[in-house]
Amino acid sequence: MDVLFWAALVVVFVIVEIATVQLVSIWLAAGSLVTMISTYVFDLTMVQQLLIFLISSAIFLAVSWPLLKKARKKGYVSTNAELDVGKKAVVIENIDLNAGTGRVTLNGVDWSAVSADGSVIPKESVVTVVEVQGAKLKVQV
Repeated sequence: MDVLFWAALVVVFVIVEIATVQLVSIWLAAGSLVTMISTYVFDLTMVQQLLIFLISSAIFLAVSWPLLKKARKKGYVSTNAELDVGKKAVVIENIDLNAGTGRVTLNGVDWSAVSADGSVIPKESVVTVVEVQGAKLKVQV
């Protein structure tokens, strides 16, 4: 393998990264770049080149992954909707998907509701919130 091979890999990995925008191959592109430079400067065997590629790619991944993980957490905005999952609510209008009805009260707030399994749930039943879907609760008995 020679310098042109590693240069081509850098280009391929950068194109894949641009196409996916998911940080899938950026570490491989960086590892290819390090290997390309090392191959240009030193007379390396194929095995040495592959080792440099694998080790440098792994180092780039190990160094950047915690930073990326931290940055992704900053972007998460909690809506507190997940806090309602598992809570008990009281049915104030029969929950019936076919009739298009269903209301519950949860912590004094009136919510639209649907049954998690599609069954009809009568008024005054106590249900558990399974999921919050916008302004609608998915509930089960």
